[in-house]
Amino acid sequence: MQVHLAARLAKIAPFHVMALLARARELQDQGRDIVHLEVGEPDFPTPQAIIDAAQSAVASGETRYTAALGIPQLRQKIADFYQQKYQLQMPASRIAVTPGASGALQLAFAASLNSGDELILIEPGYPCNRHFAELFGIQPVIVNTERHNGYLPTLEELESACTSRTRGLLLASPGNPTGTVIPRALLLEIIAFCQCHNIQLFMDEIYQGLVFDCDQADTVLQYEQRAWVIQSFSKYFQMTGWRLGWLVMPEGYEDAVNRIAQNIFLCPPSMSQYGAVRAFDADVIELLEQRRSELRQRRDILKQGLERLGFVIDAAPDGAFYLYCDASAFTRDAMTFCWQLLEQAGIAATPGEDFGGAHPDTSIRFAYTQPIAVLQEALARLESFIGAV
Repeated sequence: MQVHLAARLAKIAPFHVMALLARARELQDQGRDIVHLEVGEPDFPTPQAIIDAAQSAVASGETRYTAALGIPQLRQKIADFYQQKYQLQMPASRIAVTPGASGALQLAFAASLNSGDELILIEPGYPCNRHFAELFGIQPVIVNTERHNGYLPTLEELESACTSRTRGLLLASPGNPTGTVIPRALLLEIIAFCQCHNIQLFMDEIYQGLVFDCDQADTVLQYEQRAWVIQSFSKYFQMTGWRLGWLVMPEGYEDAVNRIAQNIFLCPPSMSQYGAVRAFDADVIELLEQRRSELRQRRDILKQGLERLGFVIDAAPDGAFYLYCDASAFTRDAMTFCWQLLEQAGIAATPGEDFGGAHPDTSIRFAYTQPIAVLQEALARLESFIGAV
């Protein structure tokens, strides 16, 4: 039987880091020692209290479908989280528990944008976002930010990208791959820009809990209640494989999001939800904060080491767990550089081509998702590799 691929697949590019990850694991199976600095997944395990809560729920028979937008106690826990952390009165009715942050973004797009609408996206950025837009027939309009601006968009760039068909703007703070936090002053200007042009603002805040030395770790909801916020249990809460996230929707979209969730996802994973109820308790947060402090130490050590070797880090890595480096001192082909780095030095890193932007061929993302001793070993290997090429 002949294979007939949908035309939309022509616009869905591969995620290159996954091929690197597969090769890295293949080399490990052959006995090679590989340092994984490529995938956005820290080495920390999910806190045991979350695991215990999920196991208890399974043992009690909580393995059936739940409500499409999540179990009430988890939605309320998330609402309480916004009250405690940001002093925001957030009704649980505006919160949808989703199958990962990816599910949250799909629900937001499906509920508020039409096929043919234009969505402004910032690059370098998470590559799957533009592909989600394509799946719904939404036209991505890319704004390539510059190194000298710390990879932050300017109002002039946003105005130039805006047309009569622009209906949405997607931002991330902290960002992937850069780790940048959008300064409060710029955020307020962007909110005013969206209001002026009647544009929906979608804010990816999945790394919001992982901000280190920036005093502006805000949620956009403190300044704009009409924004859509995409959140996740994967990063700060270290629940990557549990595939759980949440969406804060503007008032008035509750029924629409519920109907779409019922038809597309049915419900989020039930066991994951019951585990996540425990994630907001004080003892778990205390552990997560200790891990955040360790990530900050890792960042400082890797950043200092990379800069000593000649990599340039233009973006202020205030959050997440990435360093996005200008590698032009060593290569004009970051993709080939990363493959050689893996094969010859046993270090897996992500080439800039995955994230788009103005300089993907000379950009590399390193994730500080390994213990300090492993990061130091990676720096030693990297120094030897650079000296040999």
